[in-house]
Amino acid sequence: MLLLDPAVRRDPERAAALLHPDFHEFGASGRVWDRATVLALLAGEPEQADPVKVSGMRAVQLAPDVVHLTYDTDADGRRAHRSSLWRRTGTGWRLYFHQGTLFGTETS
Repeated sequence: MLLLDPAVRRDPERAAALLHPDFHEFGASGRVWDRATVLALLAGEPEQADPVKVSGMRAVQLAPDVVHLTYDTDADGRRAHRSSLWRRTGTGWRLYFHQGTLFGTETS
């Protein structure tokens, strides 16, 4: 998934091309994020020593132009369940909504 690639995340043009104009996110922190804020945060992300580990990726087509993607991430021990809705547009697939929910080993 391109948005997990640090080079894509820190490149405002590449990241913007993947986020739908109406993008919003319910973050694992509990905050609600809009497209402009997420793009600014991604551009300023520091490099991580270890890449984010991704597991359990599963996609389900909900409609001809909508896919629900779920997966888990582990970023230096910070684990989260992830859920994303992707919409096909005239310029390709774009992330419309994302939610992250933190979890620990005892709740997985």
